[in-house]
Amino acid sequence: MLYPELVERITARRAELDELEEQLAKRLAEVRAERDELAVAEKVLERVSGQLAQERAEAAPAQVGGMPVVMIPHRAAGAEETALPADYQRILAAVRQAAGPVMARQGGEMVGVDVSVRAKLEPLRGRMNRMVDRGWLRKLPDGRFTTRL
Repeated sequence: MLYPELVERITARRAELDELEEQLAKRLAEVRAERDELAVAEKVLERVSGQLAQERAEAAPAQVGGMPVVMIPHRAAGAEETALPADYQRILAAVRQAAGPVMARQGGEMVGVDVSVRAKLEPLRGRMNRMVDRGWLRKLPDGRFTTRL
């Protein structure tokens, strides 16, 4: 051989490159496996996001002028209280448990509204009036509320 050192260096470099190729092939296989896992995760995320969006759309309150509106059904023969939103069910239960007709302030105290703050009492009064309009409560001439018979 003419250049034994050169042949030796070429052989050593070839061994290094073979080892590097093996490492890169192993790493490439790991990357491909992780990409496959990510593709599955994306599909699951898309499916779950779609289901959540559909559930939110079904559960979302109606909107008027961009503001959410809770729909209070009219009371009909055989109508269940469970048709009312939870806040309204609590109001109805509080009025029913009272010894007699109640003012909005008394109803608020029974459901846990801070009645000393007018900004919290007036929305409650509005809800109670809505319940009167829909037939769930009755409003007496003196402004007190009672349940329907």
